[in-house]
Amino acid sequence: MAALGWLTPRRRSATARSVLAGEAAAEAARKSSLEIEELEAARAAGPGAPDETTPEPDFPVHGDTEAAAFFDLDNTVMQGAAIFHFGRGLYKRRFFERQELARFAWQQAWFRLAGVEDPEHMQDARESALSIVKGHKVSELMTIGEEIYDEYMAERIWPGTRALAQAHLDAGQKVWLVTAAPVETATIIARRLGLTGALGTVAESHDGVYTGRLVGEPLHGPAKAEAVRALSAAEGLDLTRCAAYSDSHNDIPMLSLVGHPYAINPDAKLRKYAREREWRLRDYRTGRKAAKVGIPAAVGVGALAGGTAAALALHRRRR
Repeated sequence: MAALGWLTPRRRSATARSVLAGEAAAEAARKSSLEIEELEAARAAGPGAPDETTPEPDFPVHGDTEAAAFFDLDNTVMQGAAIFHFGRGLYKRRFFERQELARFAWQQAWFRLAGVEDPEHMQDARESALSIVKGHKVSELMTIGEEIYDEYMAERIWPGTRALAQAHLDAGQKVWLVTAAPVETATIIARRLGLTGALGTVAESHDGVYTGRLVGEPLHGPAKAEAVRALSAAEGLDLTRCAAYSDSHNDIPMLSLVGHPYAINPDAKLRKYAREREWRLRDYRTGRKAAKVGIPAAVGVGALAGGTAAALALHRRRR
């Protein structure tokens, strides 16, 4: 599978590769959601109580099944970047060497401290991850992905955003993650949170082995919007009644597609853009410890490489 492939911060129109990536992500998401529905009955625990300090949203509308919700992952549903957290687990399992870990750690430090996506860092992470997983069996990374979620991801879920997703589920609507992370990685997180499924970057594999190539391009920026558009058409959704949630100005194309856009933990550019258009804003970066929510592992799906969450310490040493 592929890691994050990041575009430049400026907005651009969708390309043919964006459309291909979006359509591939939508197809993969629909397949993965069937598996999640089958596992839902076997959930061993609830998704966790909403944050009591977060007011109940006046949206969604109960019973509106032509509406759905689309959530960005990094810094929206979860603190930090999923790909870097998974990288920490892969390093522990000796998928790559210490010098690569140091580079990924610096990339994660930038992401956490600056709160924005640096295109050069993310491009480097994507290329490194492709080289790491090339030649590995998909099945090999399936179980590993579940283990890494428990080790490094579960405790980083934002309880406020989790409560918003649960409100859509309680209203009878489907909830999808939309992320540049590998679709297998995103599907793990979606299933463990009890969501419908995930749209993510689709990596090529032959005979169950990763080739090191992508289908289209990373699901980022305009490609996310194309994925949401394709999935909505396949699911018979009315985008004017749907909601989308993100922290990044890179997701303005996706947010602009729906009738109910939310800026969650927004970066400066998105905050300004959202205020100008009177979009709803919510910020959960108040120092509260993230709740550990989700359900025990069932059937594994894959994970990809990234960096380490131990980034702040490295940043201090370099300073």
